[in-house]
Amino acid sequence: MRAMNDAPSVGDSPLGRAVAYASHYSPELLFPIPRQEKRAELGLCPEALPFVGFDLWNAYELSWLNPKGKPVAALGRFRFPADTPRLVESKSLKLYLNSFNQSRFVKAADVAAAIARDLSAAAGGTVEVRIVTLDRRPQRSLGYPDGILLDTLDIEADQYNPDPALLSAAGPEVSETLYSHLLKSNCLVTGQPDWAMVVVRYVGPAITREGLLKYFISFRQHNEFHEQCVERIFCDVMARCRPKSLAVWARYTRRGGLDINPFRSTGDTPEPDNTGEVRQ
Repeated sequence: MRAMNDAPSVGDSPLGRAVAYASHYSPELLFPIPRQEKRAELGLCPEALPFVGFDLWNAYELSWLNPKGKPVAALGRFRFPADTPRLVESKSLKLYLNSFNQSRFVKAADVAAAIARDLSAAAGGTVEVRIVTLDRRPQRSLGYPDGILLDTLDIEADQYNPDPALLSAAGPEVSETLYSHLLKSNCLVTGQPDWAMVVVRYVGPAITREGLLKYFISFRQHNEFHEQCVERIFCDVMARCRPKSLAVWARYTRRGGLDINPFRSTGDTPEPDNTGEVRQ
């Protein structure tokens, strides 16, 4: 793995490049990216973040060899704390996971320990790793938030870059969950589309639903990583709507056998579980 004080540039990542797959365990493939560069655009200080949370990754293409050379197939779940100084670029994580394909491990716990060690070093904090082999018949729950879907609102939209001015709130305090399947942004490097369901749970003056839906739609031509989009949404809703408590999370559709699900909160709201969005 590259030295963490090298301050790698996003442009140096493997995104958008033809990269050969490693045939054996290669932790040096992981490409960490400092979070603070994009957070600085939002006026955030790393010592006083306005949120807590995590990035939950699900890995569907995880395999290695047992000591006899027989393949093992598994699912992986990785939880990166939001206060780690670095995120890991997704293509590099895909390449890293595929480097296990021809590597031998005695048991799944050894694979989990290696991944936890490597991801924690890349992120600069403790990353929780859970691996379940498919012979244990793991189940995946799909469902919808217990809230109000905004997508049926009959609105006109013509803004396709993030516009916080679309957000407003007024009136007595309410407690509600609002969500939409219409969040689309683009990869910061390649411009490839990223699709997600986004959820806002809050207590405070009632957020204008039409404006919130238009705001989600305004990300349609915006280039940013998943984690950065969710942090931008959190900060914009806090600044414009001033809720007493707030949680924002998104469930992005998978790419390269990975889905990424960032969660940011004021710390006084329940964490979402790992129930998948129907497109995941």
